[in-house]
Amino acid sequence: MRSKKTFGSRRMLKIAIVASLVSAAWLPSAFAAPAVENGADQAQVPSMVQAQAIQSWHEDMVRMAAPSEGCFQATFPSILWKQVACTQVQPFSHPLPRRPDALTRFAESAGAGGTQTTGNGNDYAIEVSGLISSATGTFPSVTGVTSEKSVGVAAFGGGGILGPNEYTLQVNSNYNKTTSACKSHSGCTVWQQFIYSPDYSTKGKAAVFIQYWLLGYGGSSCPSGFGSDGEGDCYKNSSAVTAPDVPATQLANLKISGTAATGGNDTVVFTNGTTAYTLSAKDSVLDLASAWDQTEFNVVGNAGGSEAVFNSGSSITVNLAVSDGSTATPTCASNAGSTGESNNLNLGSCTATGGSSPSIKFTESN
Repeated sequence: MRSKKTFGSRRMLKIAIVASLVSAAWLPSAFAAPAVENGADQAQVPSMVQAQAIQSWHEDMVRMAAPSEGCFQATFPSILWKQVACTQVQPFSHPLPRRPDALTRFAESAGAGGTQTTGNGNDYAIEVSGLISSATGTFPSVTGVTSEKSVGVAAFGGGGILGPNEYTLQVNSNYNKTTSACKSHSGCTVWQQFIYSPDYSTKGKAAVFIQYWLLGYGGSSCPSGFGSDGEGDCYKNSSAVTAPDVPATQLANLKISGTAATGGNDTVVFTNGTTAYTLSAKDSVLDLASAWDQTEFNVVGNAGGSEAVFNSGSSITVNLAVSDGSTATPTCASNAGSTGESNNLNLGSCTATGGSSPSIKFTESN
C-alpha cells in the first residue's frame, strides 16, 4: 500500500511533467515538438494541450482530498490545497426536492402532449449496481448560449433567487434509501446535494456547499441543526467556500464533483478554469457513502423550485462520470432526477459508457 507521501510526490511529478508540456507548446519552432498527426491545426496545439492538462489537474484535485474539514482553494498547476475562510450560509431560499404533485402540475401547465423540459424529476441519472464514491459533472459542449435567467415556477410558489445569470449546478444523490441519520423514523430517506450557487447569500459572490435532507422525517421537530420545510422534511447546509459568480455563457469552463467516504469526509469540488474550490465535511451527517447508488447532474434554476431559462437556440451537452469500484457500463435512468429545480431545455437521448470512469452523456437543447 502506497503511503500518502509517496502518492503526493508522484502526483507532483505528474503535474510538473504536464506543466512542462503546456509550457513547451509555446516554445519557438526550433524547439517545438514534431508535427501533429491526423491533420490537426498546429496553431490549436497549445490550447489542446492546456485543456488536457487542466482536465487531468481537476481529476487530481478531486482525488487529493483536503487535509481536514473546512474550506480550501488551489490554482493550476499546484495540487496543494490552501486553506481559506469558510462562510456560514443560511438556506433562506434552498434548492428543493422533486414533488410528484408539483411535477404533475408543471407538466399540465406545459399543455397536454407538449414536450416536457428538464427538471423536477424529468432528467437522466446515472445508476450503478454498487455504491458511488465520487461523481463529476461537466459540460463538454455548450453552443448558442447567449443569456440565461432564473424564473419562478408557480407549482413551487414562484420562489428562488431570480434574475439574469442565476442558476445552480447540482450533483444530487438518490433519495430512496434510509441510513442511521433517519433515527429509525418510518418512511425517512436521505438526500444530499453538492451545489454551486451564484448570489446564494451574498450578492456578487457564489457559494459552494453541501445541502443535507431528511425526507419524510415527520414528527413535530427536526434533529438539532436541521430546519423544517413544513412538509415533513428536514434540511441544513454545510459551511460554504466562496467562489466567483460565473456567467451562464461560460458553463463549458465549469466542473463540479461530489465525493463521499464512509467514516471520513464528504467533499464538493468546484472548478472554474484554473482555480478549484472545495468544502469538506463529515460523511456522518447523512452517512451518504452507505446509500449512494444513483446520481443526477445538471444546470437548473437557482433554488426555490425555480427554472433556468436559456435563450432559444441553446444546446448543452451534459457528462456525468462516477467512481464506483467497477468498470461496468452504468444505466441511464430516465425520469430519475431528484431536484425540484428545472431548466427550459428538452432532453435528447442518453448514452452510457463503462471503463475506468463509468459515465453517461446527453444533450439538452431548445
